[in-house]
Amino acid sequence: MNGRIPPVVRPEHPSSRALAGLTDEFDLVVRGEISHLDVTGVTVRTTEVEPGDLYVALPGSNSHGASFVTDARERGAVAVLTDEAGAKLAEHAGLPIILVDSPREALGAVSAWVYRTAEDPPLLFGVTGTNGKTSTAYLLEGILRQLGLVTGLSSTAERHIADVTVVSRLTTPEASELHALLARMRESAVRAVAVEVSAQALTAHRVDGIVFDVVAFTNLSHDHLDDYVDMAEYLEAKAELFTPEHARLGVVCLDSSYGQGIVERSRVPITSISSTPGVDADWRLDVIDEHPTHTTFLLEGPEGRSITTSAPLIGRHMAANAGLAIVMLVEAGFELEAIGQALEPEGIQAYLPGRTERVSGDRGPSVYVDFGHSPDAFFTTLQAVRTFTPGRVIMVFGADGDRDATKRHEMARVASEYSDILVITDHHPRFEDAASIRAALLQGARLAEHQADLFEVSPPEQAIRRAVSLAREGDSILWAGPGHQDYRDIRGERTPYSARSEARDALREAGWA
Repeated sequence: MNGRIPPVVRPEHPSSRALAGLTDEFDLVVRGEISHLDVTGVTVRTTEVEPGDLYVALPGSNSHGASFVTDARERGAVAVLTDEAGAKLAEHAGLPIILVDSPREALGAVSAWVYRTAEDPPLLFGVTGTNGKTSTAYLLEGILRQLGLVTGLSSTAERHIADVTVVSRLTTPEASELHALLARMRESAVRAVAVEVSAQALTAHRVDGIVFDVVAFTNLSHDHLDDYVDMAEYLEAKAELFTPEHARLGVVCLDSSYGQGIVERSRVPITSISSTPGVDADWRLDVIDEHPTHTTFLLEGPEGRSITTSAPLIGRHMAANAGLAIVMLVEAGFELEAIGQALEPEGIQAYLPGRTERVSGDRGPSVYVDFGHSPDAFFTTLQAVRTFTPGRVIMVFGADGDRDATKRHEMARVASEYSDILVITDHHPRFEDAASIRAALLQGARLAEHQADLFEVSPPEQAIRRAVSLAREGDSILWAGPGHQDYRDIRGERTPYSARSEARDALREAGWA
């Protein structure tokens, strides 16, 4: 990747700790002299080493991080933490070596110690699930701000540190980066943090060293089967968040069939919520009214407690995400009445970049840009868009290269089934052939029982212009996939690109304000 990768967020005023204190705390084997050394940071990438860092050399699929220890030393690393294989590769560099069996499994606890993130922590909320993690995290943060708290956020789209916004890298950062982020938030007096937690983050120990006050599960649907053997293994990865090592309390949405599976596997106390008729849950959500700008809902819980408010998004699934966020806050100790007062009179105030985001004006077709990239996300978002579309629904989408290919046919089938016109284009081809990805999507689209009118247009800059040229007043265009992202990944290069800007330009070129 090129230099457009966002930087790691670190404390502005890092405090030093004696490295010997770390090895004593965890009873680690040391090769070399460390009694005179202090450590101020942790990193797993030599390109991001800063003076005073502990460089953690991880084994990789193609090479071992210890192979680059000389670069780490030249950038100012004071020591390297690695396994026995890494120690053999690193011994020539002259840095002290701290030995562990698994550097990745040690990374969270070591980072927590260096950055002191267990000392006076903020309220910590974690959200996992296939779809809705980002929306729930943003809605949760929005409510916390309306309650008067200084907040932090770590999401697929952005990191928030009080009023500072930084573009994200991964959905959940590496453990060293996450603990550095929390330390930076402490400097900004952040008192509550919402964190998206992916299944891959749990599998790769990226949230180790953190115990969330409340965690939540949104749903599970077909995705990431390039990382997991099947849906059962995918579910088990998600369930790891609901253990005492990671959480104190959990809230589970029962709107997908996998919610009950999380309840059964959880090793922490669980509260449930559902918006599906007939499902027995502790909290019940009912949509009262839907508008092009917001969705109003009633949330009812134990002991007759209830709240009526709105989320600034379209779709019943978004109301469900908002209800989930509110129940998380109740479980954390906030009074439902106080939440209701904070949300009056306009409901939840939050901006969610690239989540069914309307980028069009008052005239012409409505154009929405969305980050959804799974069959279930396509279905729920198309249903929401259809609700406010008097004319036709036009969809534009492409699929990721070098990612779960098993979902492509179903994504395209759903897109074709529930739109009137479907424009298939490119997204992040990465190292795959873009034309072959489109061919697979066209095959899937033709599996729909009620097929949309199909178009294949590449590149996406032309695809959105074709969609706009086909649209009339009263139609809606849903461009799914790119969402908030400002680049396309083409053969390892992050090419500058914004779907939101391209859509607005296409509308202007077509004469729509």
